[in-house]
Amino acid sequence: MTRPRPAQRRLLAHRDRDLPRAEMRPDPRQDPARDPVRERAGGSAGRRREKPAPSLASTRGLDAFTFCVANLQTGFGPFVAVYFTSQSWTQSDIGLVLTIGGLFSLFGQVPGGAFVDWVTSKRFVAALSVSVIGASAAGLALFPTFLIVALAMAAHSIASCTLTPAIAAISLGLVGHAGLGERLGRNARFSSIGNALAAAGMGACGYYLSSEAVFYVTAALAVPTLAALYFVRASEIDTVRPQAPDGGAAPGGWASLKLLVTNRALLCFAACITLFFVANAAMLPLVGSVLTVRASQTATILIAACIMAPQMVMALIAPSVGRAAQAYGRRPLLIIGFAALPIRGLLFAYTDAPELLVAVQVFDGISAAVLGVMVPLIVADCTRGTGRFNMALGAVGTAMGLGAAASTTLSGYMADHFGSHAAFLGLAGVAFAALAVVVLIMPETRRARDA
Repeated sequence: MTRPRPAQRRLLAHRDRDLPRAEMRPDPRQDPARDPVRERAGGSAGRRREKPAPSLASTRGLDAFTFCVANLQTGFGPFVAVYFTSQSWTQSDIGLVLTIGGLFSLFGQVPGGAFVDWVTSKRFVAALSVSVIGASAAGLALFPTFLIVALAMAAHSIASCTLTPAIAAISLGLVGHAGLGERLGRNARFSSIGNALAAAGMGACGYYLSSEAVFYVTAALAVPTLAALYFVRASEIDTVRPQAPDGGAAPGGWASLKLLVTNRALLCFAACITLFFVANAAMLPLVGSVLTVRASQTATILIAACIMAPQMVMALIAPSVGRAAQAYGRRPLLIIGFAALPIRGLLFAYTDAPELLVAVQVFDGISAAVLGVMVPLIVADCTRGTGRFNMALGAVGTAMGLGAAASTTLSGYMADHFGSHAAFLGLAGVAFAALAVVVLIMPETRRARDA
């Protein structure tokens, strides 16, 4: 037998139905934590929380990794030509294997960056690159035949094309866009310290032991480099994927590639960088020639000082450059870095004392610190949301290589036909043109919410 429903309960139910639904149940669209105006202004980024700071272990691990990578790469610098000469190679063979390495390095940057974008684990790419570089160094020391050396130089160049964007990708994944400037400053500091110490240490190994000892040391350095990478926690590295700023479908494939080709800021920056390296790349070799003529007995020491001076300046100011870029924007720092280059060229042209030429190299440290931070930082700004950060970084690296190749040809022609004084003035003129392009057409790329 069914019990009759109480009348009072029916009245209560009727009274509940008379209430508006908004009073009975909160509307999620009126959640104060979600502001529609803020979401439309900030897009999907406005809904995401700010990335937490990485752990101390990951921060110190990345510091040590960039330091060890600089040590590792120093072994493939000027020591290569010295080693081949000691093995009784002809200058044509030395030039050929160096050209092979240079061509792979120039044309492998864009594919290398695209490969880093494609692979999910940036630590795996970094570890693989370090292992290949270590194996290349061991091959140079153990089997100094033309075929093995050519393969080793090609392998080293390809691995370098993936290692540099992998470090930038790990840095971005650890700290996010808001903290990238300061992180890149730390990378530049530890890289410059590693370059300076490795140059001194490997020079001592080559002098007191043998020229091939440099490459045994380089191969051995791969072990502490991999150990340092182990301390960078993979769980703290965010994978940068294509993201749509308006909440729509994320661009992918050719759509994201088109965003790079049509990005005005990125194209302007590539043009500025190309002009900068046309003016910059040949200045130090030209100074070396001048020092050899003016002070032949102390030329080697003075050239070493010219290399060490900017590294010291870079180690001192690079973190401050990164912090200033986050606080004041990219463009003011970029103008300072580009302005230091024409000043350096003019001072080289009108300085006679060999010791003062070393002092002028301080301006090279300023430019190196600025570009060491600004290049990956501006590329990250321009490619935000496309998932093509590393490929764009490789494209800018290719522009650097093309500018450097044109620089040596241009300076050599001017020095042969008009003298070193005119060559320095010509390079300074190109540097002024690069500065003018930055001032006139380069836009600010920092977003206000990243300040």
